[in-house]
Amino acid sequence: MVYEVPGRVREGAATPVSSMDRYREHYAKAANDPNQFWLDVTKSRIHWRKEPTEGLRGSFSTIQDGPLCWFADGELNITESCLDQHLESRGDKVAILWEGNEPGENRRITYRELHGMVCQAANALRELGLKKGERAIIYMGMVPEAAVAMLACARLGAIHSVVFGGFSADALADRIRDCGAELVITQDFAYRGKKQIPLKATVDDAVQAAPSVKKVLCVKRTGGEVAWDGNRDVWWHEAVDAASTEHAAEIVDAEHPLFILYTSGSTGRPKGVVHTSGGYITYTAYTHATVFDLREDDVYGCVADIGWITGHSYIVYGPLANGATSLMFEALPTYPDAGRYWDMVERLKISIFYTAPTAIRALAAQGDEFVTKYDRSSLRVLGTVGEPINPEAWEWYHRVVGDGGCNIVDTFWQTETGGIVISPIAPATPTKPGSATFPMPGIFPVLKTAEGQTVRGPGDGLLCMEHPWPGQARTVWGDHPRFVATYFDMMPGHYFTGDGCRRDEDGYHWITGRVDDVINVSGHRMGTAEFESALVSAEEVAEAAVVGFPHEIKGQGVYAYVVAQPGQTIDVGSLNGTVRSQIGAVAKVDKFQVVPGLPKTRSGKVMRRILRKIAEGRGNELGDVSTLADPTVVDTIRDGFQGTA
Repeated sequence: MVYEVPGRVREGAATPVSSMDRYREHYAKAANDPNQFWLDVTKSRIHWRKEPTEGLRGSFSTIQDGPLCWFADGELNITESCLDQHLESRGDKVAILWEGNEPGENRRITYRELHGMVCQAANALRELGLKKGERAIIYMGMVPEAAVAMLACARLGAIHSVVFGGFSADALADRIRDCGAELVITQDFAYRGKKQIPLKATVDDAVQAAPSVKKVLCVKRTGGEVAWDGNRDVWWHEAVDAASTEHAAEIVDAEHPLFILYTSGSTGRPKGVVHTSGGYITYTAYTHATVFDLREDDVYGCVADIGWITGHSYIVYGPLANGATSLMFEALPTYPDAGRYWDMVERLKISIFYTAPTAIRALAAQGDEFVTKYDRSSLRVLGTVGEPINPEAWEWYHRVVGDGGCNIVDTFWQTETGGIVISPIAPATPTKPGSATFPMPGIFPVLKTAEGQTVRGPGDGLLCMEHPWPGQARTVWGDHPRFVATYFDMMPGHYFTGDGCRRDEDGYHWITGRVDDVINVSGHRMGTAEFESALVSAEEVAEAAVVGFPHEIKGQGVYAYVVAQPGQTIDVGSLNGTVRSQIGAVAKVDKFQVVPGLPKTRSGKVMRRILRKIAEGRGNELGDVSTLADPTVVDTIRDGFQGTA
């Protein structure tokens, strides 16, 4: 099948026409022959022991019969792409640049040093009984040993499942039981600003409910006192540091599982999304280098957590496969103050910076002076990830942080996609603030109505993908029918992202949020992101989150939680005027609630399902809120629910 190449766009004078011409050329190659395009990409970027000759096996139409396959006749170990292939030419280059909890607390680990550390860890894990195909849980903070543990599992052909260090013992136990892990890798405590998080204690509680665990390997980060089971617990420094720095990589098939990453919705148990070796490493390496315009001397700074897919793809696997210097950041963006990111940019000469819109909005609310007092001249590319960015935050990021001179890549992708699927390419794509712009080569999006009809030209619809790509998830661990039901049943023959999207007259894509974050008010479909963008454009509003709630007349009403700028007072009447002026007369917020803060995960993502349930009057049905950075904010919001106007 041949796919249409994105059409002509209005290119600014600062962007050479040849840049978009090159994008269209690559997109056309992928559209005309996806198999050959991806075979060429993987052979040029990935170290294979046996190079593949096959592209794709299977299709979205046959997904119910079993997982897709990419490069099925190839053999590799992905750590040879991330480590071994760089030893001769980049052995002394910094691979991981670690910024600890305190400013200036740094470690610089070269590719040669990282290779030795991974081999040591692989040898230690093998001594603890971990074998090819077995699962290990990694429950850690942002320390270099977390990346080493991931790579060591991959070196053995074992399957890792990283669990974010903010999850509760019950949530951790659920994941251990689901994948049948016998080994957990953790640390004594994790630093998060002024707090110490007792990770080992949480693991101790979890394994009581997960008897499959035989060994717990623990990194000593703080030296704080922890409970110890001499038959089960092993110190990292005792088991790993004494091990050999040589370990031959276990060669696996391209479709051998690399990791399981759990993702949850508002209902049901978490889904263990499975990513495999050859396709995943190909796609993350390609998108990382392409989207960010990666150069050999870049200092690349993604400030996500490895507990999420962003950390997997764009802190560990993608950057290391490309031989980049990749930052790992342990602290908080506001510790010791709101200038922490920009202080770090100055000290470490970061040239590519990748963070979430939530963090951008929160920092913008603190004032420009926290940014402008630091030298940010090293910055070349700024990226956003995790949710649609509103134009006001985009403009602040560009104008203040980037001093008007940086390319901004607003990236759309998901745990299930493995890597970025729609995004500007720096410096090729002319951007529009708030738009994810165009699909990556090899990605063929289509907009569908709820009835399954294709939306042609400008319009709104459900965002689906028409053709597989190498980096996408293959299945849900132990439950392929659930994988099919979740992502393919609604739009047969297509991957359904679960997101809404608007395509404008220039072919730009504007992500409108999750489908359950699209509000149908009196027959008008409106994305919550549009409301939020309008609200935060008001100078008195620092942050906003909008959800739908049952409305007797309209079907759904619009409920807005707003956080005031420091020292400002919220006038809800004027806010609705702002909303109407930016979206239209049909747009009206039915209920406002002024709140001191929004419920966020430690990675900065707003938990809208919590806000939705409170707005629906189901504040007693919130379930586990232990993953939130500040669970007490939920009580405040819930208590204030009755007083809304």
